[in-house]
Amino acid sequence: MNLDYFLKKQEILLSKLNVSYIRKDYYEILAKKERLVGLIGARGVGKTTLLLQFVQRQDAKTLYLSADDVEFTNTNLYEIVDEFYAIGGKVVIIDEIHRYRNWAQEIKNIYDSFPDLTIRISGSSMINILYEKYDLSRRLVLQKMPVLSFKEYYELTKKIELPKLSFQEILQDGSSIAKELFFQHEDIYAEFKNYLQYGAYPFFMEGIEFFHEKLLHAIEKIIYEDIPSIKRIEYVHISFFEKLIYFMVMANKPYKLNLSKLSQELKISEPTLHSYIKILGNTDIFKVLEKVSKKISKKPKKLLFSNTNILYAYADRVGIAIDIGVVRETFFVSCFDKIYYSDVGDFLVQDYVFEIGGKSKSFEQIKDIPNSYLVVDTNFTAHPKKIPLWLFGLMR
Repeated sequence: MNLDYFLKKQEILLSKLNVSYIRKDYYEILAKKERLVGLIGARGVGKTTLLLQFVQRQDAKTLYLSADDVEFTNTNLYEIVDEFYAIGGKVVIIDEIHRYRNWAQEIKNIYDSFPDLTIRISGSSMINILYEKYDLSRRLVLQKMPVLSFKEYYELTKKIELPKLSFQEILQDGSSIAKELFFQHEDIYAEFKNYLQYGAYPFFMEGIEFFHEKLLHAIEKIIYEDIPSIKRIEYVHISFFEKLIYFMVMANKPYKLNLSKLSQELKISEPTLHSYIKILGNTDIFKVLEKVSKKISKKPKKLLFSNTNILYAYADRVGIAIDIGVVRETFFVSCFDKIYYSDVGDFLVQDYVFEIGGKSKSFEQIKDIPNSYLVVDTNFTAHPKKIPLWLFGLMR
C-alpha cells in the first residue's frame, strides 16, 4: 500500500494552504471529542479547506486522504489506515468519501477495528451520504456545512468581524442594529448586493469572472453524478431535474408546484414526481417549501433556489433579467432551516409572519396581522417593525 504517496500529498496540500479565515462553527464540530464526525455540504462550500485547516492544527499524527484521488483505483482504504495506525497514527480524515465504493461498510470496519482512532469524513454528494449513513447511525455524528452566510462573506472579504445575531434580536431591535452597523461599515449594503450574485461560495475568492460558470458546472455534477449514485431513480428521468430548473428560471417567480400538471408535462407518475422533489430538497439546489394555512400541508407547494447565486447563474445562462422580488424571497428563505410560505403575508417562521419587499413596501397587506413584520431591501430603516433584508444574513 502506498502510504508514503498520501503522506507526501498531504504535505503538498498543507504547504499550499493559505487561508487565514476559519469557519469557526464548523471547525468546532470537527474538533469535538466524538470519534467519527461526518461533514456534508454542496460542492464548493469549503469543506476541503476546513479539513486541511483541521489537519494543520493537530498535535497527534494525522493523515488526510481524498477518496477521489486516482491512487484509490488500486488502493484499499482499510489497509492504508491499518498501515498508518501501525506507525502511531491517531487521526484519519477522508475527504469525498462518497467516491469510495462501499464506503459506509469500510468506515464501520475501520471504526470498530481501531478503537482509539479519530475519524473525520466529508462528502459533496449529500444525497449519497444521507442515504448510506444508516449503517453508521450509532457511530456517526453528521453535520451539514452550508454556503457562506452574508456575515461570513463580509468577514472573509473585509477581514472585519460582524456580530452574530439571533432571530429574536433581529425582531426586537433590528431597525436600530442595522442603522448602527451601516454607519460603522458604510459599504455593508453594497457588499450585500455583491453577495447575492457571487458571495455564497468561497471560490469567489479565485475571481468572479467565471464564478457562475464554475457554479453551474458543480450543479451539473450533482444532477448527472450524485443523483444517479443513489440508485433509486431511473436514469432516463435524470433530465427531469434539469427541466425543472429551467421551468423555475423562465417562470421568474417563486415556482408554485402543481404535482398533477407537472407529472403530465414530464410524463412521470405523481408519486414518482413527489419522491424526486424530495431528492431535490437534499441536493442544496432547491429549497422545498410547504404551505401553512390552518395546518401545515406535507405536500411541497413552492420551490425556490437554495441561494441567490444559483438564481443569478442560471439567469445569466438563459439571458434573462431576474425579478428582484424573486431575489429577495430567495435570500430570505435561505436564512432559515424551517420556514413556510403563507397566503397571509409571504412567509411564516415560528409564529411570525413576514412580508418581503422594496424600501417603499407598506404594511397594507399585514396591517391587522399580529406578530407580523416587513422585511425590506434597504440599508436601514426607522420603523421598529420594518427590518432590512440583509440583517437576516448575520444569523450565522
